Amino acid sequence: MNFLEITTVLLLLASFFSIINLRLLKLPQTIGLMILAICLSVIVLIVGIIFPEFLVLITTLTKSLDFSVLLLDVMLPFLLFAGAISVNVHELLKDKVTILFLASFGVVFSTFAVGSGVFWLIEQPVFGLNELGLSYVDCLLFGALIAPTDPIAVLSIVKKMNLSPVTETRIAGESLFNDGIGVVIFLTLLKVKILGVENVTPEGVTMLFATEVIGGVILGSILGYLGLKLVKYIENEHVELEVLITLSLVLLVSVVSHKFHFSGPLGVVMMGLFLNRNIDSDKIVDGVQKAMGEYVYKFWHLLDETLNAILFILIGLEIIPIFQNFVPAYLLISLLTIVLVVTSRGIGVSIPIKILSFYKKFEKSTSLIITWGGLRGGLSIALALNLPDQIGEGKNLILFLTYIVVLFTILFQGLTLNKLPK
Repeated sequence: MNFLEITTVLLLLASFFSIINLRLLKLPQTIGLMILAICLSVIVLIVGIIFPEFLVLITTLTKSLDFSVLLLDVMLPFLLFAGAISVNVHELLKDKVTILFLASFGVVFSTFAVGSGVFWLIEQPVFGLNELGLSYVDCLLFGALIAPTDPIAVLSIVKKMNLSPVTETRIAGESLFNDGIGVVIFLTLLKVKILGVENVTPEGVTMLFATEVIGGVILGSILGYLGLKLVKYIENEHVELEVLITLSLVLLVSVVSHKFHFSGPLGVVMMGLFLNRNIDSDKIVDGVQKAMGEYVYKFWHLLDETLNAILFILIGLEIIPIFQNFVPAYLLISLLTIVLVVTSRGIGVSIPIKILSFYKKFEKSTSLIITWGGLRGGLSIALALNLPDQIGEGKNLILFLTYIVVLFTILFQGLTLNKLPK
């Protein structure tokens, strides 16, 4: 199948699944699409047992898509930008220290807690997995890729929970920024893995980390400021031009970030905050001052929903090769990993909140909601698929654990999140 045919099939499936969820399942979009994507995977596997050549065709197709590149370089920048332009930027700026502390400490703590825990588990003879040869750095890579939450999944569910504006902004902001920080930590550890621990210096790691973070923030801020001045110059009279400008800027951030090794996710989030729907402009729409015309924000909402639907269909298809390599020992260690991931997330969120609560007010259940609302998604899967082959057979285990955690957080945590005390 060529690119046009693949795109057509994905859009048709996305439309069909969205209609089924809207009319029959009536679940939040993220959860409903994930359930339907799993059903698609099961159907493909069953048909593949009857007609093996069909399963070979689907497996070949998914490998040709290069999901990690498609998500990290194409879909993720658009999804993060769409989330950043809709968050309450005024509340976010008031609480920027809280949000950045939550995002940074939580991701770093989860990375090392989960990585260390998984390394200890696979070293236990009872699982019979120590022959896979996973090193401590390999396990830290898993901790880094599973630490960031999925802002698209989080935002879509949190908006329906009737939380206070402050709490909702804290959750949304933490989810947006921990993606960028998680990718930076992952890429830093990946550099250590590729070069070898013995060839990496603390100064080199610090420089790499600083370049990714500072470079991404500065790039996003500069282009965001220039973009804001440009759309204000247009004065919302030509919304189609504003759409074209925003699309071009998002792609420009991705290209420049890739070229100079900056953090693209942090860059597009920063740019999105400059072009936020709550930024003051000279034109008032529906009683609210906006940086761009309302049509532009509706366009980005449409693009967000479309890409989100396609993303979960792709996740469902990517599951198939992983479960073909299933090992029974994976099941028990995956259950323990879920406990480890959720517990680490809870501790990584609770410590900053305890420290900040001395001079900031938090609602009683903030820590619980942020912990249980830590849904993982396509970013974690893309990073797992991006792991180097030099990890060896252990890569299959990391991929399996990643999928199980993503499925648990989206299906179980996502379905029960609105039952938590507010």
